Amino acid sequence: MEDFNVLVVDDEKEIRDVIAIYLKNEGVTVLKAKDGMEALEIINEHQVHLIILDIMMPNMDGISTTYKIREQKNIPIIILSAKSEDADKILGLHMGADDYVTKPFNPMELVARVKSQLRRYITLGTYEGIKKIIDLNGLTLDKSAKEVTVHGDLVKLTPIEFRIVELLITNAGRVFSISEIYERVWNEPCYNAENTVAVHIRKIREKIEIDPKNPRYLKVVWGIGYKMEK
Repeated sequence: MEDFNVLVVDDEKEIRDVIAIYLKNEGVTVLKAKDGMEALEIINEHQVHLIILDIMMPNMDGISTTYKIREQKNIPIIILSAKSEDADKILGLHMGADDYVTKPFNPMELVARVKSQLRRYITLGTYEGIKKIIDLNGLTLDKSAKEVTVHGDLVKLTPIEFRIVELLITNAGRVFSISEIYERVWNEPCYNAENTVAVHIRKIREKIEIDPKNPRYLKVVWGIGYKMEK
């Protein structure tokens, strides 16, 4: 993981230092911030490839920081949450985070998630099909530029949202179960991932559909999963 810059944002110095030790052992350059305000300053001044972001912080919490970052950048964000409630995780994902880790966490698990996010963020997708630009009735995905447009208008998707759209549009007409989507996009076994996938699907619909409640592109197949309509 050399040549990557990872920003660790947590108001507890001990946590920042522990995470930094493990990431530096992987060859990562670690930047540190104690709150969201400082994190935004660093992002504007340095190239950052991934952010590890605590939710509960003074001055600007992780949710507000995620929202601010997503206004301009699609950097992968892994949320650290001291709470185990699903509502906390879902809110983070809803605001644009790509993954979450609950405190107390295993540092090696966090490193593995960082590696996974960086690998998907930096490299091109490896799903079926070799076409770099795919158009589906006005919904267009450019694999090389990692961009999605609807009738020519650019849609701002997070890295996870882009990979879900890429999977479904590359295999338009095929129905994917929730577990299939999770395992292929997150690249890990699916366990209680229904809410996680549903939140991302809802956010994608809000961005690509004229009427999200009556979607033209991203359809649900009740009892089975989701598909991109041909």
